This record gives sequence, C-alpha cells and structure tokens, in this order.
Amino acid sequence: MAEMPAPIRTFRADQLAVEVFASNDALSENVAQRVQKLLIETISSQGSAAAILATGNSQLRFLKRLTELGGVDWSKVTLFHMDEYLGLPAEHPAGFRRYMRDRVESLVTPRVFHYLAGDADLPQVECDRYTALLKAQPIDLCCLGIGENGHLAFNDPPVARFDDTAYVKLVKLDHACKMQQVKEGHFPSLEAVPAYALTLTVPTLMTARNVLCLAPEKRKAVPVRNALQGPVSTTCPASILRRQPHATLLLDTDSAALL
Repeated sequence: MAEMPAPIRTFRADQLAVEVFASNDALSENVAQRVQKLLIETISSQGSAAAILATGNSQLRFLKRLTELGGVDWSKVTLFHMDEYLGLPAEHPAGFRRYMRDRVESLVTPRVFHYLAGDADLPQVECDRYTALLKAQPIDLCCLGIGENGHLAFNDPPVARFDDTAYVKLVKLDHACKMQQVKEGHFPSLEAVPAYALTLTVPTLMTARNVLCLAPEKRKAVPVRNALQGPVSTTCPASILRRQPHATLLLDTDSAALL
C-alpha cells in the first residue's frame, strides 16, 4: 500500500475540519485509505457497514484507489448513491447507476447496492421506496462532492432546503448544474441533459456518522470559497458543511487557491 499522504494545511471553518493536499492524487490516496480503515473498523465493531457514495469527475481517482486497495469485506457493506436523472435508463452512459456499476459494484461486489431508478414510472413512489431503505439503514459514511454552483448531490441553490423533511425528492436542475454536466463531457449539449432528477436531500446526506467531502480541481475554487467564507445559506448549499462537526472537507491546492 502507498504511504498515506498528509495534508499540507489544516484549519477549521466554524465546525468543519478542512484539509488541503498538495495534489488531487494525494487527496484521493488519503481519502481512499481513510475510507478503507473506517469500513474495516466499522465492520469489525458492528458486523456490517453502510455508505452513500457520490458520482462526478471529482470522485473518479478516489473511487479507483478505494476499489484497488483491498482489505475490506465488501460482502458486509451496503451502498447507496445520492442522485439520478429523471427518465434515464439504467444503462445510459451518463447515468449514475451505470457509473456506480462500472466503477464500484462490478469491482468489489458489495452485499447490496441500492440504486435510484430514474426511469421509474412513478417518480414519487420511487422516492418513497428509497426513503424506506434509507430509514431502515443507519449510514456510517457519506462521501460527496461540491458542484460548480455549490450544490450537494442535486440540491442546487433554487431547490436546496437545510430543513427538508423529505429524505429523497424530485427536483428541477439548475442551468449551471446542467452546464457542468455538458462541460464534463457527460452529455453532448444542454438540451440533452434531463430537466429533472431524483436526489437525496441535504439533511439526509448529513445524517451519516462520518461525512467526507472531496472537492479538488481549479473549477471548484469559487464554490469552495463561497462555502467557507460566504453566509451559511442555500445560495451555496455546500455552506451547510460548516455546521457539521462530523464532516471533513478535503481540497487540493487548486480548489483552495482562493482561500
């Protein structure tokens, strides 16, 4: 196993621990080893573990390293993901079920990976089904990212609610969020991005016992600055992390450049 890289800078933003790494590779290696250790210890102490994982380009290196590390009895791990486009079939290359099957499930074979069916005939019934699964399973870990508009999962500024009573909801996607999907190469045009998605709400994500937020890359510098130095407000949904003593925000020098 590679040596676990240490952050080059650490500080707190209100209740949130923030760690800055020399590179995205160092960040990804650190988080992969941290998650590996947490899952091993959780399985040892309680017999099983449950985690919510994020998609997006910012998670690719971390997930690749995590699945390569070994040492985790994945047959005792229950996995969830946090969002899916409305109407997209399970095999669509831009869909998050496909992302998770290709990059996680097919490589480690968890006990179960609960998927959000974006193409369900009755989206609200699907939200209710996934809510019941989440309510029945205490979550040990949530790994997430920050969108270019400051979103967490698909809780874009217009639809994010810090006091949401729903666990999972149907939301309209913000223009900036849709643009990010095009720029990252997931869709050929803005028109091709679905207008709506299913998402876990902000309170649902924050109920995990441990929250690790990975936000590398220069394009995340502005939302990171807004999250840490602006008001705690749904204008930048990621700002809610500052009220989470059980959360850690992990940055590289590019994403921390404006701090």
